[in-house]
Amino acid sequence: MKAILALEDGTIFTGAAFGATGESYGEVVFNTSMTGYQEILTDPSYKGQIVTMTYPLIGNYGINTEDFESEKPHLSGFVVREKSKIVSNWRSSESLDEFLKKNRVIGIEGIDTRALTLHIRSLGAMKGVISTVDLSPESLVKKVKVSEGLVGIDLVKKVTCKKAYDWNTSGEYKVVLLDCGAKFNIMRELAMRGCQVTVVPANTSAKEILAMKPDGVMLSNGPGDPAAVTYVIETVKELIGKVPIFGICLGHQMLGLALGGKTFKLKFGHRGANHPVMNLKTRKVEITTQNHGFCLDLDSLNTKEIELTHVNLNDHTSEGIRHKKHPVFSVQYHPEAAAGPHDSRYLFEEFIQCLKEKI
Repeated sequence: MKAILALEDGTIFTGAAFGATGESYGEVVFNTSMTGYQEILTDPSYKGQIVTMTYPLIGNYGINTEDFESEKPHLSGFVVREKSKIVSNWRSSESLDEFLKKNRVIGIEGIDTRALTLHIRSLGAMKGVISTVDLSPESLVKKVKVSEGLVGIDLVKKVTCKKAYDWNTSGEYKVVLLDCGAKFNIMRELAMRGCQVTVVPANTSAKEILAMKPDGVMLSNGPGDPAAVTYVIETVKELIGKVPIFGICLGHQMLGLALGGKTFKLKFGHRGANHPVMNLKTRKVEITTQNHGFCLDLDSLNTKEIELTHVNLNDHTSEGIRHKKHPVFSVQYHPEAAAGPHDSRYLFEEFIQCLKEKI
């Protein structure tokens, strides 16, 4: 079946459909990971985005029941150069095509993903649509121009859990995870380090969190514009100085905003499992997994209270901050790395050390 990917600037890519049929809108972005497409598909941070994989062959090891990062896919569409015709892995339970079809996600293959990626790098991420029902380029461009973007939109409310739940029920340390679209591997990493993890909705107040008497609070990753999620920013403001805090990705941006900083939209974002970040304390370079389109403005931070701990070596943007007085820190990238390198798992150990010192 024929499918069209149309961008808001009028650029058109024609290919073949796979997965679901229909029409879906989102911001078109690219991910440079060579593997881990299942984790990318199920990462809630991709809500509202059409994801292009730069690696040319996707789907060769299928989908399994163990590598989910949430209960279902959240992205708006999936773009690949070639969908593998062969699925070969002992853990595989279904094909990529079957998985997308079952979860009503539209895919398109057979387009020049290198050209698309270069286009986005040159002009920036932009709104787009994948359609198998309307094959008129002119009609699709008109519709995508008036579709909803990401700036100023609260997508967290669409992916957060409906009510609080216990990820596990035993552990030396009690951690409350504020779910803004959390990946499962954050909870797994905490649990394996002796934490009893309670996951709460993003609109949970600081008063409610503190009433649970946690040893620490985790601010999760999530989708969209951090400045639009004002209720989380206010909650974080009230938690600073009262409990150890560790923020990841959107959690990093929320912490920065709560500390008086500002965020801005990156031209095409950081997405992939191969981004170099320098730890400014050790001077070591970590290869990291990233997925974000917004960034914390370094110049907006109060350097008397906050220190920069990590920096992106590609564009020198903020990748980590720490409060100079309180046990509060965050990173822009994903130390839980599912999928991706394990260079940054030590950050969970640093959080555990903060919990030990509190106790």
